[in-house]
Amino acid sequence: MAADETGTGTGDGGNERYVVLARKYRPETFSDLIGQEAMVTTLKNAFKSNRIAQGYMLTGVRGVGKTTTARILARALNYEKEGFADEPTVEFEDYGAHCKAIVQSSHPDVIEMDAASNTSVDNVREIIESARYRPLTARYKVFIIDEVHMLSKGAFNALLKTLEEPPEHVKFIFATTEIRRVPVTVLSRCQRFDLRRVDVPVLVEHFANITQKEGASADEDALRLIARAAEGSVRDGLSILDQAIAMGEGQVTIERVRDMLGLADRGRIYDLLELMLGAKVADALGAFEALHRDGADPVQVLSDLSEAVHAIARVQAAGAEAHTAAMSGEERNRAIGLSEKLSVPLMARVWQMLLKGIEEAGRAPNPVAATEMVLIRIAYTGDLPTPDEIIKAIGGDAGRGAAPLAGGAGAGPSTSQPAQAVSHEAPRASGRSGGAQPLQAIAQPAEVVEPHSAQGAMQRTVALTTYEDVLALCSQKRDVQLRMHLEDHVSLISFQPGHIEVFPLEGAPKGLAGDLGRKLSEWTGERWVVSVGREMGAQPVGEVIRAERQRRINEAAKDPAVAPLLEAFPDAKIIDVSDAPESGE
Repeated sequence: MAADETGTGTGDGGNERYVVLARKYRPETFSDLIGQEAMVTTLKNAFKSNRIAQGYMLTGVRGVGKTTTARILARALNYEKEGFADEPTVEFEDYGAHCKAIVQSSHPDVIEMDAASNTSVDNVREIIESARYRPLTARYKVFIIDEVHMLSKGAFNALLKTLEEPPEHVKFIFATTEIRRVPVTVLSRCQRFDLRRVDVPVLVEHFANITQKEGASADEDALRLIARAAEGSVRDGLSILDQAIAMGEGQVTIERVRDMLGLADRGRIYDLLELMLGAKVADALGAFEALHRDGADPVQVLSDLSEAVHAIARVQAAGAEAHTAAMSGEERNRAIGLSEKLSVPLMARVWQMLLKGIEEAGRAPNPVAATEMVLIRIAYTGDLPTPDEIIKAIGGDAGRGAAPLAGGAGAGPSTSQPAQAVSHEAPRASGRSGGAQPLQAIAQPAEVVEPHSAQGAMQRTVALTTYEDVLALCSQKRDVQLRMHLEDHVSLISFQPGHIEVFPLEGAPKGLAGDLGRKLSEWTGERWVVSVGREMGAQPVGEVIRAERQRRINEAAKDPAVAPLLEAFPDAKIIDVSDAPESGE
């Protein structure tokens, strides 16, 4: 790495002047740059082939090395040393004739300008005027303009002609964090280099080397936490590391870094996530209160939870090896473990709720209260069914045996409404096997209009003549749960108008018979008795429906018109089979 910054000698009283790590270990050669291999390779090849542009545009987030790269590039353009050819070169390690002054920003032929404070046309005119004169001592006169996007429109226009056809002795190097704000006319006259965020493993190795040089010690997990907090910025990471070394008196531990940054322990974050998704609201609030008491920022807790959810969903989507290098061993194990217990739709819903919660807590007058409300919201609503699941439960279960739309692997949900289909056939007689033929379209219970009563009002009663009529009435009354129990958790023994005998199966709730009798009496206006038998009767309706549906699907797959399609599209599948409408319908 680069040596200590020149000029760090002693100050008044003989005490050595302290230089922050971000300046002390600032790269001074291309080999010192980390995480920018593509740019370095391109520049080296361009210099070797003498294809040196008149202008360079360096862009990237803060702290990735834009200004540092500009100074290294200025050194390469003006490198002069005995034993080297009199031409630009990127192959240098030691200081040349101009290197020290360029690194210290004091060279008369390498002019640095901060466009944030020099935005006007007059500032650019000074550059244009200066460009007319040859360099005093160096090979090239180099203009480094930082934050170039801050220049005014007039300043950009004034610069265009000189930038397009500069004198042979002039080179321009621009740096910006807002590349979209730079006019296209300027970009087209420069070679653009996008400095990428530095990956976490690269930063961890870099910080470990610097820590060793500083005579300090650091845990690998602590350095990883610093690297993650830096978000790809070397300068930000070094600033955090500098603070961590000072805080720990040379000992950088993950506990101290976490306290310093106001972060929560990752293990406790996963514990909090499990408590929320387990609907243990009181325990979840207690866990959050403990995190906040230990110094964790409320909004940061929500952000950490979102990262945990993302890690779990990533493992679910791409497998156990999909974890990132930024995660510790504990995080990887927790994410893999939870990915096997939780569903992808649940993770997607929790992710959306956390994103909304981060926004709410960030602008709330009391972030703690806002965060607690987010945790409560997730605990109570995170596992609610999705709209698709609700539609499936209402439409699919309510209309078993009706004719949903058939489709391939990408077919959308059925748009049919089987619960409201009216049968054109007379109801069949019921008996012990009253639920054995459910694949026919289930009819709505026929409405019988009674004569005028004494009060003159029309009284409407419902005639239930088959077990299928009972199921259809449950759908009409929107009691999906009762219908599901009657289909899957009940064996029908006998059916007569006014009396039903059933045998409850595993999964049937207590009091199902009484609940059914009460609701039928209320819905029909007539007395119904539902008794419980001692022996199983007919096969549950749901099993019959599913078996018959699968039989029809298997037969359809063998159809000469369908089989070639399934063979041509291996991922396609038959969702359901519907009967063709009769002629004239």
